[in-house]
Amino acid sequence: MNLWYDECMRVPKRKSEEFRKYGRPESGPVYLTQAGIDKLSKQLERCERELPDLIAEVQRTGAYGDFSENAEYQAAKYLMRRMHGRIASLKDRLNRAQLITAVAASADTVQIGSTVVVEIGGKQCEYQILGSYESDPARGRISHASPLGAALLHRRRGETVDVDTPRGRLQYRVMALR
Repeated sequence: MNLWYDECMRVPKRKSEEFRKYGRPESGPVYLTQAGIDKLSKQLERCERELPDLIAEVQRTGAYGDFSENAEYQAAKYLMRRMHGRIASLKDRLNRAQLITAVAASADTVQIGSTVVVEIGGKQCEYQILGSYESDPARGRISHASPLGAALLHRRRGETVDVDTPRGRLQYRVMALR
């Protein structure tokens, strides 16, 4: 394989394409539970196991010649670049990971890792405050960076918070911490 040819004939990458594939570069801590860290570690291991097969496919399809009109080669290169981006993203998240430890039930303020019972309009809801990567509002797991999660942080039992939502301003009252 001619390295000079590969370098010179590479298709230019657009910034928007990079952001779409790999996401915008982030900084700061990534709050994860131990289960979240384990899940990311398993994903990283799986991706690293699949990478040699993708590299072999690029080499195999590259042997067909004429890179500019070789659709199989272009597809293989795309998949390999995408996997490299996924691996880089997973490693970055794991390097910035901060473990969310179980918050003591006696804690008197809402923290990342807390489970909070709030009352809104006479109805009680329970939310667990987690990091952005593990949030799942349908299951009651909200991000500390979401409007509600950010408003609840550092609040005590009995306090109320106002949160602006698409339906207007809603008032939540902290009933209990678990």
